[in-house]
Amino acid sequence: MLFLLVTSVIILCIVNPTFRNPSNLLNIVQQASMIGVVACGMQLMIISGGFDLSVGANAAASGCLAAAVSLSFGVPAGIIAALCLGTLIGASNGVMVAKAGINPFVATFGLQAIIIGALQALTQGRPIAPLPKEWRELGFFNIGGLTFSSIVFIAVVTLLTLMLRHTQFGQHIYAVGSNKVGTSRAGVNVDRVLIATYAIGGLTAAIAGVLLTSIAGVGSPQAGTTWALLAIAAVVIGGTPLTGGVGGISSAVIGIFGLTVLSNAMTLYSISAFWQPAFMGASVLLAVGYEALRRTRRA
Repeated sequence: MLFLLVTSVIILCIVNPTFRNPSNLLNIVQQASMIGVVACGMQLMIISGGFDLSVGANAAASGCLAAAVSLSFGVPAGIIAALCLGTLIGASNGVMVAKAGINPFVATFGLQAIIIGALQALTQGRPIAPLPKEWRELGFFNIGGLTFSSIVFIAVVTLLTLMLRHTQFGQHIYAVGSNKVGTSRAGVNVDRVLIATYAIGGLTAAIAGVLLTSIAGVGSPQAGTTWALLAIAAVVIGGTPLTGGVGGISSAVIGIFGLTVLSNAMTLYSISAFWQPAFMGASVLLAVGYEALRRTRRA
């Protein structure tokens, strides 16, 4: 998948001068950043043998809370409140999956419906605005062309990669995804690992919600409706099977950049927005089919 991504970028740089424009390349990084942060958290949950369909609703709720709190207590307080809410939502999913034994699809889909309903009722479906000017300053802050959201994305990728590769907790996530029963018999607290993993996934969703609020300048209750599916698609395109126990943050990064580059290229070539989801879906099916064929041949 990395080879296909690099090859596609090289070809597009050669044939399309607009694509290789530095501003467009930096724009691709920014476009990938928000969903990329969510995909990194989703990668952890998929490695552990689960997934979270509520990350989009989590991001919307966290972004709205950040906006609302910042109106009275300032932007830093709003960000802290949002991150706490996102982590709590993720941990709640983990408790339902680990302690209650509810299937991840049912648990996270149900919580997503609760969050969306409550959020729409509390906001009456209206965005929270106007916000303090510090939000816009944060959203447009950049270093060397890298925006705040891109910098946060790079930081999340780095931290989660180090955690998976160099900590005992990271190894436990792989072990739980590979064999829960065997891991439990080896003395690992499987429930604690799952709850912590979902909590981190919720935290990354909240981070993405804060980033969206900083860029849009409003707290939107309609945000993130497709983020869960895009994050799962990114992980799968990156080469990680949904069976758990294998994969890395690099897979999520490869997948999200693959989707973003494809979207950017279709926009540059004026492909209708109505057709773009069809091309996205076809790309996911091709990637999954290729990985399945490759694993079958190895076996």
